[in-house]
Amino acid sequence: MTQPVFADVDTGVDDAMALAYLFGSPDVELVGIASTAGNVGVQQVCQNNLGLLELCRIGDIPVSKGSETPVSSPLRTAEDTHGPQGLGYATLPPTDRQLTAHDAAQAWITAAHAHPGELIGLATGPLTNLALALRQEPALPTLLRRLVIMGGAFEYRGNTTPVAEWNISVDPEAAQEVFAVWSAAWGLDPPRHLPIVLGLNLTENIAMTPALLGRLATEANARTAPMSVLDDRGTRSTAANPLIRVLEDAMRFYFEFHYDQGEGYLAHLHDPLAAGVALDPELVTTRPATVDVELAGTLTRGMTIADWSGRWRREPNALIGVDVDPTAFFDRFIARVGQFARGLA
Repeated sequence: MTQPVFADVDTGVDDAMALAYLFGSPDVELVGIASTAGNVGVQQVCQNNLGLLELCRIGDIPVSKGSETPVSSPLRTAEDTHGPQGLGYATLPPTDRQLTAHDAAQAWITAAHAHPGELIGLATGPLTNLALALRQEPALPTLLRRLVIMGGAFEYRGNTTPVAEWNISVDPEAAQEVFAVWSAAWGLDPPRHLPIVLGLNLTENIAMTPALLGRLATEANARTAPMSVLDDRGTRSTAANPLIRVLEDAMRFYFEFHYDQGEGYLAHLHDPLAAGVALDPELVTTRPATVDVELAGTLTRGMTIADWSGRWRREPNALIGVDVDPTAFFDRFIARVGQFARGLA
């Protein structure tokens, strides 16, 4: 049985890896992709999503353009992290594929109504489009089977400010709206499911390394040169396999960024973990809590706060990821993406 999935992404490097995971999962029916401004501007995100579909020879999956800006603040992007076009050193093929005539907020609503009670929502970028969709369709929580959000940091340092994670920091008002809607949905019939929220405290355990990337190439039966911190900056992949070549060129840039941040020659795969959990929540251990987002703090804007002890006297509105087995995740990721890439050779 396939599971209908709707993915809302701001396609930089790890979003691309997440999409590859979905493409390579035989239990997924990807019913739509929403393009969100975040890692790069929304027009570039759209081009990346369409280009990945072309590269991977995926059929007619609708791609929708989202808002060009957050709901109430200027857009900040992260080309320093993901490269000028969002995919590091990688180059995608040209395509004549077109965007939908409707925007990403409407795409959320259309997909949910087309698969009521079955749709799995996945958000790996800022929550702008989801917040706008909820304004139009407040009953959206009752239409989803599951929602997985990559965002936040819980009792853990931020990666954008000392306390704020990137996706939430780009559009904290949107994130606050999303969590508020799920808080208000307790009385709805049928009841809504709590969104699964994967913060940096969890996702930074999922560290891609050159060795793991080499395992992926081997699984894809793709001959390629081993990657090393000793390589010249910007060294391009020698893989003939089109997907492995793009992923290696994207990951090279991501490795170099993390190395420059003092984290080692590796890269955190935040978004692929979220894709994995969307399909199988048992990949992670979660705890229920009430989550809110700081909007006004001079030093803490964008911080996600979890009320673990119930001091706010509000019902939980999220299941927060607290533990994960990286080996189990990478075994699954490499098997699925590697076999899919093998078919593209």
